[in-house]
This record gives sequence, C-alpha cells and structure tokens, in this order.
Amino acid sequence: MVPELVVVDIGGTHARFAIASLGADGSITLDEPETLHTADHASFQTAWEAYRQRKGGTLPPAVSIAIAGPVGSPGKPNPVIRFTNNPWIIRPALIEEKLGATRYTIVNDFAAVAHAVARADDSQFLHLAGPDQPLGREGTVSVIGPGTGLGVAHLYRSGSHYRVQATEGGHIDYAPLDSIEDAILARLRQRHLRVSVERVVAGPGIVDIYQALAALEGRTVPERDAIEIWNLGTAGDDSLAAAAVDRFCLSLGSVAGDLALAQGGFAGVVIAGGLGYRIRDTLLASGFGSRFKAKGRFESLMANIPVKLIVHPQPGLFGAAAAFVSEHQTPAGEAE
Repeated sequence: MVPELVVVDIGGTHARFAIASLGADGSITLDEPETLHTADHASFQTAWEAYRQRKGGTLPPAVSIAIAGPVGSPGKPNPVIRFTNNPWIIRPALIEEKLGATRYTIVNDFAAVAHAVARADDSQFLHLAGPDQPLGREGTVSVIGPGTGLGVAHLYRSGSHYRVQATEGGHIDYAPLDSIEDAILARLRQRHLRVSVERVVAGPGIVDIYQALAALEGRTVPERDAIEIWNLGTAGDDSLAAAAVDRFCLSLGSVAGDLALAQGGFAGVVIAGGLGYRIRDTLLASGFGSRFKAKGRFESLMANIPVKLIVHPQPGLFGAAAAFVSEHQTPAGEAE
C-alpha cells in the first residue's frame, strides 16, 4: 500500500497542494494544505518545485492531480492537458521525469469532488432539503457545484463500491419557469444564441440576474461585479441584490431537480463548491427546496430525495486522494 502521496487541486487562480496519508483501514487524512498562485509560477513543474522546497526538499513518489479542464478517461489521460483558465500544460508521459513520481492519477476537478462525496462520512454534509437522512448507499448520487462555472457529476454506489462519472451537465439549456426568469433569459439571449444553465446558476450569473431585475423595475443601478452583488445580497444591505440572490437559489433548486431526474440521482443530491458553502444559510432560508421538488407528477418522488451540502474543507484534495485509491487499488481492495 502507498502510505502517502501528494495531492494537487489546480484551478485558474490557485494550485493547492497537500500530503495525503492512506490508512490501512482505507481512511484518508490530509496535512495542512499549501496554496500557490498560478500566476506566480511559469509552469506546474516550477510550482511543484516550490512546494517541494517548502516541504523540506523531498516528496512522496506518488501524486494525484485534480485539474480544472478536460483530462481524458481514467488511466488514459490526454497526451497534453491544458487548463481552462491558466496557461499551464501537463504532459502525463513526462510526469515521472519532471516530478519524480512513479505512480500518478489525473482527474477532472469536479470528478474529484464526486470522489470526495463518495468517501466523506455523514458528518461532512449539511442537510438542505428532502428527508433528513444520509445519502443512499445504493444507487446514483448527483453532484452539482456552482462556482465560476457549473460543475456536474454523478456517482453510482453499490455497497462499499462506487464509480464516478464526470459530465458537462452545466451546459444543458436553461429553462425559465416564470415571467421573471423569462426576462433573465431574454437578457442573456441578447449576447448568447444558446443560453445554458451555467449562464444563470454559477457565480458570475448573479450579475445578469441583478441587471434583469433592475430592468423589470425600470431602475438604473450602478455597474457592480459579481462579488459585490453577492456580498450585498447575502448581507441584506441591498434589497435588489437580495432579490437576485434569492432568484439564484430558486434557479439552483430547479436545475438540481432537473439533473437528479436526468441522472436518476434518487439516492441523493449534493451541492458542492465554495459558493454553495458561502450561501448555505441563504439556501436553507430560500425557496431552493420547494423548487427542487416542483416537478409536476414527480413531486412526491423528488420530495423523498435527500439533498445535502458537502462541507469538507478541501473536497478537491480529499477527492484527488480518493481517485488515486480508486484507480490504483488491487483486486483485494488495497492501493498498490
């Protein structure tokens, strides 16, 4: 069994590193993560070297890397992996030569989050809607992460075994349910021929929601970025921003319910990502749960799905370690 490995979670702005320890009982523990700014390093290799120096000059010879971008299939990564929002590239064939890692896993960042959902214990979840019970141990769990974009994955559980599938579910069509959402869609259609749910149910979407609500009321409002609107809305310091946040929560509930129906996520639905955690109190007080189950003839089915928020502090790093174990485990169930 590999006792330790380096786990890395790389996004557009930050690269987070940690050492994961794998217990004989299957447990995964992380040391204190280190965060590096991608803009401060010319490549992933130089960032790796900086982290290695911080750790005293040596690192375990195994690594699992969660990447914000397409990576290929498990065990068969793309020959050249490019990031969505930073200029780094990774060539998996050169990992051993460049990093000194003899064993590696490369996983999509949101697939890593789904691995975290599969392995986290019940204490790492906050109840949002539906029956207040743990996620099912059998069947499909849908995982949805509103952040800079909208991450979507699902995992299928059968007892102690599970399998993760990353998807591009954030790019399904946005479906308005009332006249206010019709107005939001009309605003977005001025710039986009096709409007996906990611245009609304992701962090930056709050700007278009806010501007659409202002236009409905015939109000002129100052140009505000997403961070300012989120801060004003969640604090209740601006009624229009608060209305935009509430509308976001409604739309997130609708989208989460649609994805559960599409994926068969009847064992549970998990909201993940930093944005979901930051607005957890707002989600609980909003119409999120009502919208989630408002699926006509299937309302009773939806009402019986537990909906959770994962509150693990580092789901990307934890999930990267879980993905490594899943890929490299032997038939006996132990990591090689």
